[in-house]
Parts: sequence; C-alpha cells; structure tokens
Amino acid sequence: MGGMSIVEQSEGSGIVTPGEVLGKASQIIPGRGAYLSPHNQTIYASLSGRRNTIPPPPNSPDPRPTVEVIGHKSHGPVPEPGSVVIARVTKVTVRSASADIMCVGPTSVREKFTGIIRQQDVRATEIDKVDMHLSFHPGDIVRAVVLSLGDARAYFLSTAKNELGVVSAESIAGATMVPISWTEMQCPLTGQVEQRKVAKVAG
Repeated sequence: MGGMSIVEQSEGSGIVTPGEVLGKASQIIPGRGAYLSPHNQTIYASLSGRRNTIPPPPNSPDPRPTVEVIGHKSHGPVPEPGSVVIARVTKVTVRSASADIMCVGPTSVREKFTGIIRQQDVRATEIDKVDMHLSFHPGDIVRAVVLSLGDARAYFLSTAKNELGVVSAESIAGATMVPISWTEMQCPLTGQVEQRKVAKVAG
C-alpha cells in the first residue's frame, strides 16, 4: 500500500470503497466513515467516498491525524459508465435529447444528474436516419445505459440496445401509451399512434 500520505488532494487516489484499508491504528485515528478492526489494528473505510485526512490539533498529545471518508451526498447512488438508469426527458433537439436521471439501477438518486442522449446513441442500426423528435418527447421516461461522463456534470446516455429506450410515455390526450412495436406507441383513449424509440419489454 505504500506509506501514508497526509496530503490527499488528488481526486483519483482519494476515492475509497467500503473495506479498503486506510492505514494502521498506530499511525491514524478513524473518523467518520472509517472503523478500526481490533484483531489486526487496521483501519478500514466503511463507506464509499472521498478520503480526507485531518491533522491533529496543535496542542494535541496524540500526533496521529484523523482519517475520515466523506460519502457522496447523502450516500445516494451516482451514475457510472455501464450503469443502467431511468431518466425523464426534458428537452429534445435535432441532435440530442436531455433528460434528468431519476434512478441508477433500482435506486432513486438524491441529487440532480443530467443525461444527454446524442443522435448516434439512440439505436444500433440506421444511425444516420435517427430523427430525435420521432424517438423521444419531453416527459418520456427512458431506460438508458451510461456511456461516459460528458461535460458540465452531464452524462452521455445510450438507448442503442433492444431493452433500452422509452419505457413510459404520455400521449397528447394525456393517457399512458401502450407499445405496439419497436418504434410505435399507441394511445389507448384515441387509438392514435406516436413514434418512439421503444424499449423492448422482457418476457
């Protein structure tokens, strides 16, 4: 593991996960998000987050710094590349759709994450023929997979798999539409058909 560094500024090495060794009890004091295992006098992280080292107070008789783990905001889930997310479409343009991420896997998020579905990430075939306005409408609930962290805290999302795409949509008449094909959903009230990039239902 190498020697203990008091200054942990770099983001990459500063992120720890539960069970990760933070150091020996002879060198550090466990703070929030850290615990001491008495049998080997080793301190471990008890949650995921950023490692933070607090130097001892100037007049402290104990020279050991305190190491704590600062969890992601209220320990809500954070989208990562490969995560399947549920998002609500907020805006559709010619080249992309914006969405607010509501769930990562089965767990709802506790902070705001924005997703962007670019034209080339809507479906796997005939990518150049994708019409964003016939794929998504504002208010649609989509299932997507996170490709990467884009810029300005927006995640690039993809619906280019059969099971990804619109899972719930409201028709112009205000009813929840029923998927009738890969590309169409129908209003049960009016019978009107609207185009969407539909997520294939399992089963």
